[in-house]
Amino acid sequence: MSTATLVPTPAAAVPETTRTRPAPAPIPFRRVLQVELRKMFDTRTGFWLMASIVIASVIATVLTIILGNRDDLSFDAFAAAVGSPMSIVLPVIGVLAVTSEWSQRTALTTFTLVPSRPRVLAAKLVDAVVIGAISMLVALGIGAVGNLVTAMITGNDAVWNISAGTFAQIVLANELGMLLGFALGLLFRNSPAAIVGYFVIIMVLPGLSGALAAAQPWWSDNAGWFELNDTRYLLFDGSLTSTDWAQLGVTSILWIVLPLLAGLRLVLRSEVK
Repeated sequence: MSTATLVPTPAAAVPETTRTRPAPAPIPFRRVLQVELRKMFDTRTGFWLMASIVIASVIATVLTIILGNRDDLSFDAFAAAVGSPMSIVLPVIGVLAVTSEWSQRTALTTFTLVPSRPRVLAAKLVDAVVIGAISMLVALGIGAVGNLVTAMITGNDAVWNISAGTFAQIVLANELGMLLGFALGLLFRNSPAAIVGYFVIIMVLPGLSGALAAAQPWWSDNAGWFELNDTRYLLFDGSLTSTDWAQLGVTSILWIVLPLLAGLRLVLRSEVK
């Protein structure tokens, strides 16, 4: 009777089988842009806020035709009329583009699907800027129709007294207002707080600045370097000097860039629940 001896196989000789899971491809930035753009429209608030751009422009144009002196009306008057509601609606859109994630409690889902928070915020910023530019084009287009209707009613030639440079400055002025709303939304991440903060900056601070300028000549001479409204509203007039442009740059850094960076830091470091 013979016995067989079992020789153990060395561990190194046993082939190792490793399972590799293919890494998913990163979500294209274009798709993130499309999703964030759709999220700005797919709620009742977002839809009617976007619709208010057209509605407010039509109402402002009709009121200008009815109440204005038709013989003196020009495209400049219609541009000023449609620009007033845009200075309110566009910053609110900028605020809600950011704060909707926290007010609707979708931030956790968004940042889980796209872990890179800067990509999501960059997509929101790009969408807000594009919507602001398109909104101004639509509003000024409605104003142009109003100018043509006025010319037909009066029998006069339509007066187009806004140059391309002035048109670009009007768009820039409203885009700065939207960026201010976006920065405040990023800083507070709360819709009421950010909207109230915006109206404090554009309505309350100018009054305080005027009172301070009356008491302090130094502030009267240098307020343009610290108050955003003084220089931003000059863009609607179409005539800015080199000093005005420098003041616009400084105030934009103080009131838009710095809050934007502070809000970005808070969002990147905060825990999303």
